[in-house]
Amino acid sequence: MAPTTTNTMDETIPGRIDIETLIPNLMIIIFGLVGLTGNGIVFWLLGFRMHRNAFLVYILNLALADFLFLLCHIINSTMLLLKVLPLNWILFHCFNTIRTVLYITGLSMLSAISTERCLSVLCPIWYRCRRRENTSAVMCAVIWVLSLLICILNSYFCYYSGPKDVNNSVCLVSKFFISTYPMFLFVVLCLSTLTLLARLFCGAGKRKFTRLFVTIILTILVFLLCGLPLGFYWFLLHCIKGSFSVLHNRLFQASLVLTSVNSCANPIIYFFVGSFRDRVKHQTLKMVLQNALQDTPETPENKVEMSRSKAEP
Repeated sequence: MAPTTTNTMDETIPGRIDIETLIPNLMIIIFGLVGLTGNGIVFWLLGFRMHRNAFLVYILNLALADFLFLLCHIINSTMLLLKVLPLNWILFHCFNTIRTVLYITGLSMLSAISTERCLSVLCPIWYRCRRRENTSAVMCAVIWVLSLLICILNSYFCYYSGPKDVNNSVCLVSKFFISTYPMFLFVVLCLSTLTLLARLFCGAGKRKFTRLFVTIILTILVFLLCGLPLGFYWFLLHCIKGSFSVLHNRLFQASLVLTSVNSCANPIIYFFVGSFRDRVKHQTLKMVLQNALQDTPETPENKVEMSRSKAEP
């Protein structure tokens, strides 16, 4: 595949780096480094320092997907700024496939978190008594495998034998599916979130907000603002035929920057919610993260008990 000056992934022609390439990629690297640190800390704490419940398993996998997604972002932006040519078109598409897998996995994790939270509120008895303990782990494994399968099949049907295969019928169907699948996940995410909010605000019984609920809502809100534009861009690019113009390139650059902000923001949300209005001084990162993922309403009676449990090694 010959490099061009319009495709972001192919801007590798020797010469001066234009400002439209420099600024977005510098922003991606900066946000990416911050996000790598934050998601790395979250993954380490959830994976090795804390007992995991149903929702923490999803958040652990979300942190892993965000970490790897930001790592790919940083590598891509560094290559663009250093004008490093991809070795061949196969490696180029492999790299794009990995990023697509991680994006779809992150969106799937959010949809699963919102859906499971909705079920826990609408059907609390069934959720507590009939739900199996390993459901979250099984769902996360299914999400990873399904995301890999969708993206690998798309790459195989469209690019395995070379760029000439991008217009065959199987490839077109694969591209349509991989562009509409994120939109399906978006619909699931919105419906489950709206149902959850309606149940909490308009239900017969008043329910107190927990920190976990606030964390989930803020995470979903940030994704809708910063992570979703890339999914819409893919959908429009694959479903609406047209050349890759300068406007397309700018929209793609903006959506990539926003996705790096989204993956960077999740750990910040956790630590903000965990430390908000907490009077305990000298909290460790583990205690702050436990606060953010706390699924019991804060009352004067249980604050002392929760503080003692968090202080235990």
